[in-house]
Amino acid sequence: MRIFVIAILITLFSCKRDSEIGMSAALKTMFIEPNIDYPTDNMPNESRIALGRYLFYNPALSIDSSISCASCHRLDLAFSDKTILSLGANKQQGSSNSPTLTNIGFNPYFTRAGGVESLELQILVPIQEHNEFNNNIIDVGERLQSDAYFVQLAEKAYPSKPYYYSITRGLAAFERTLVSNNSKFDQYLKGKVQLSKTEMDGLLLFIGNKANCISCHTGFNFTNYNFENNGAAYILQDSGRYRITKNPRDIGLFKTPTLRNIALTAPYMHDGSIPTLKEVLLSYNNGGGKNHHQNRQLIKPLNLSQKELENMEAFLNTLSDFRFVNNPKFKKHD
Repeated sequence: MRIFVIAILITLFSCKRDSEIGMSAALKTMFIEPNIDYPTDNMPNESRIALGRYLFYNPALSIDSSISCASCHRLDLAFSDKTILSLGANKQQGSSNSPTLTNIGFNPYFTRAGGVESLELQILVPIQEHNEFNNNIIDVGERLQSDAYFVQLAEKAYPSKPYYYSITRGLAAFERTLVSNNSKFDQYLKGKVQLSKTEMDGLLLFIGNKANCISCHTGFNFTNYNFENNGAAYILQDSGRYRITKNPRDIGLFKTPTLRNIALTAPYMHDGSIPTLKEVLLSYNNGGGKNHHQNRQLIKPLNLSQKELENMEAFLNTLSDFRFVNNPKFKKHD
């Protein structure tokens, strides 16, 4: 049913201009913000979020106390990193580019390969990965027993629970607050601002048959959460969903990422191989990276003109949420 609705919308919007689209109910529906599905054992409250916020910036989670979650997920970069491959504990190089945490709470599963079912469990991945925190959650809990402020927060947030429980739940509670919904595009949907002609032309390309970006980057979070191969190179350390399934057909498949705050999260692709948004658009315009695992049914040359590429970039820039990246509630505790 959802695919049918999207197909109708693409046909409808492909042949209409800004003045005709206006604030149509159909456009609002396509990008409506869903509810976050909170786990019953970790419903959010002020103390749990405060604990997670404190832990997010705490380098004690890493084996050598050199990095924190915020080291690779920077607020000013929409919780991504500007380096191709971030350095973990003991300066070990990561195996993939740090993804944005924008709207992470809406994801149905986690990691680029989709191998983790909950945000609480995902917290364990960077803690135990050798090229990230290279630590053990039990050891982290024991280390933090000497941190009086952590103990105070943990015992208030999760009374009578082990500290390792408090760590994973608290971080997940904080990360679910990282909601970005105030970009220029969101304001346009609410009827508070107008898109420029260039931005609107880019939107029409985005949802229209010619570029058809909407086929993968759909919904409020601009992703269908499917696993695709867009032709970008993959490195041996991170072969995508193949790491989970061991099915050769899954080599190079990665979860379709959100496009929210896309202009703030360079470099791009799972391997950080494309440095600018302009070059990302050029890559798609040329038919993707064209490795032999590429999904050729979806990734084909777009044949967009230079002006059309500029329009697309202008639209993607409207997805930047500057209130989000300057939100004091997301910053390190004073």
